[in-house]
Amino acid sequence: MSVNDIQAVKPTTREMVLAGLREESTTWLFVVKTLLAFYITGWLAMRLELSQPSTAMITTIIVANRQTGLVLAKSFYRAIGTLAGAVAAFLIVGLFPQERVLFLGALSLWIGFCSGGAALYRNFKAYSFVLAGYTAAIIAIPVIDHPPDVFDSAVARISEVLLGLLVSGAISDTVLPSHMRDVLRKQSREQFSHFMQFVQRATGGKIARGDIEHAHLRFVRDAIALEDLRSSVIFEDPEARARSGHLLLLNQCFMAASTSLQSLHHLIDRLQRNGRDVPANALIKLYAPLGVALDAPISAGTNARSLLPRLEAARKTMDAQAPVMRDSLVSGRDARDFDTGASLLHRFTEELYTYVDTAALLQAPGRIASSAEKVRFTHGRNYYEAGLAMVRTTLTMSALAIFWIISAWPYGASAMLLATIFAGLSASAPDPNKAVNVTFIGWALGMTAGFICEFSVLPQMDGFLLLVAATAPFAMIGIVMMMWPALTVVGVGYGLGFTYILALKNQMVFDPVHFVNDMVAQFAGLSAAAVAFLLLPPTLGKPWFRRRQFEHLRNQVSVAAQAPLPGLANRFESVNHDLFAQIVAQTEPGTKDSRELVAWALAINETGRALIQLRSDMAVGQWPEEVKRAIAPAMDAFARLYESPSQAAYLRTREALDAAINEACKHADVGPLLNQLNLLRMTLLDELSALAEYMPSTSHEPGALHAT
Repeated sequence: MSVNDIQAVKPTTREMVLAGLREESTTWLFVVKTLLAFYITGWLAMRLELSQPSTAMITTIIVANRQTGLVLAKSFYRAIGTLAGAVAAFLIVGLFPQERVLFLGALSLWIGFCSGGAALYRNFKAYSFVLAGYTAAIIAIPVIDHPPDVFDSAVARISEVLLGLLVSGAISDTVLPSHMRDVLRKQSREQFSHFMQFVQRATGGKIARGDIEHAHLRFVRDAIALEDLRSSVIFEDPEARARSGHLLLLNQCFMAASTSLQSLHHLIDRLQRNGRDVPANALIKLYAPLGVALDAPISAGTNARSLLPRLEAARKTMDAQAPVMRDSLVSGRDARDFDTGASLLHRFTEELYTYVDTAALLQAPGRIASSAEKVRFTHGRNYYEAGLAMVRTTLTMSALAIFWIISAWPYGASAMLLATIFAGLSASAPDPNKAVNVTFIGWALGMTAGFICEFSVLPQMDGFLLLVAATAPFAMIGIVMMMWPALTVVGVGYGLGFTYILALKNQMVFDPVHFVNDMVAQFAGLSAAAVAFLLLPPTLGKPWFRRRQFEHLRNQVSVAAQAPLPGLANRFESVNHDLFAQIVAQTEPGTKDSRELVAWALAINETGRALIQLRSDMAVGQWPEEVKRAIAPAMDAFARLYESPSQAAYLRTREALDAAINEACKHADVGPLLNQLNLLRMTLLDELSALAEYMPSTSHEPGALHAT
């Protein structure tokens, strides 16, 4: 290539500038929209002569997000929390109007309860709890010496918060909105294409066990991400709300089908590792039509409905071939293993067809009716962290209240308000300690900027437009930082600190002494929250807490064996995925702990689903009472084994399961139950599973994976 050719393809300065602007357009659009909401809220609050316009302006900073759905979701739950906090403030002031100790004690308990709720949910519902505690404090504390003013205080605070929420939602939804429905549509289609491609590759029977484990990690992340998006999009889009039930159903179908696929391939892998090539090859041959049906270009834009006839044809072919292939097997053990795999393949095919059918319905244009099958995504709750957050916040607020009462500090109210804000906000953060420390830095920077702005710039300005011109450059710093992932929390702290300390209002008062005293009080409140997290650190990430979560995950087998059947399969899948995602987030990838966690998660999924299927089959058929009585101790033994794994528990489980299988073999027409019992036995005797360390050495002999 000549020099002239190189110069011809070299981008011009104008092209480079435009490319850079396009890359930064999202950031600056967010900055402009946030500033619009910030100043429009402030202007309206001043025009309406609200007593604290800064409260409304702070609200716009807290709910700011470039995605419209997230802004609306935060606003919805914050509105609920604001009203709940106002009711709590009324009750506290009404019950203890002249008892300062009881007043502050009850308020501390309420704020602690709200902090615990924020830690418990860790999603958008957490905002309700944060605002419920914060609102009660900002309504009740200022009227501690004038209880009759509580109504006026409540009306003012509710008006200010709701004004900020209303303006933020309106600006986000009308000024070049960034809708999450597009992200959700892309995410759901990518989930569909990745899963279908994996299924197509897996039909050759050559997927390694490690690949299944890596795939399970991806399936868990996809399921959690889709649920998080769905719970936000319903606030911004009527069509998304109409399709919400089907989105939930799609996710549940995805989780169920991925678990069945995992069980099927583990079954074949066990047979191959134990020299049982005859039934293994028969099963691989049996589901070959499924691979042919999916042997088509599948991408994120694939029309799911086009796959339905192909899947239906494959299902009919497999149903017709299964009896013929079984009759060709000479060994009784081979036939039993084949029956177990064929029943599992049938279940997987049914679940895969339902998943594709649900995806096709969602891809259809226009609105659709609510899903006939009502499902929900159940999260695994962290009650230990929630209880600790409640105790920590209650003690922090009580300590500040006692200091305020003893010292009669004029700025004690400000310290308590700041501690309330950050106790709630930090409780719902993934890493509360880091959130408090980083926010403290941002808050200090924001207050420093507020001092410079208030005493060096604002005294020279007159009128709202000049106020905007004076403060916008300072506010913009925090908003830009909010868009940088590494500085997001610092940016939020900066914006809150700058707005809170500036306290913009119609009649500004430039009092350096008051400013410094208020700054000291705010640092005291922030420091109290930080010290509380040091003295009572969060449990997240601690080895003992991971063990507790691990126990919770293992106890899901007990749930599968004993909980009421209606809706159990959906609850089991969603709780398992959520708990697994929580533990994975606290475990370093590639470590021994990480590998053990994946092994246990796969064993729990497979065993739990087999137990649920066994119970479902028992509930719909007329089975001999002797078989039912023999199966009950086996299911109970599985529950005890996963609750407290040990070699003794393992041996009891194997003996109970053998007894159930032996009893079932004495009766005709109990094939469905025998298939599930055999699957449980093969899972129990898998020398590569998480239960391998509890097996006696004789379990590793060839042929140990087969029913008696």
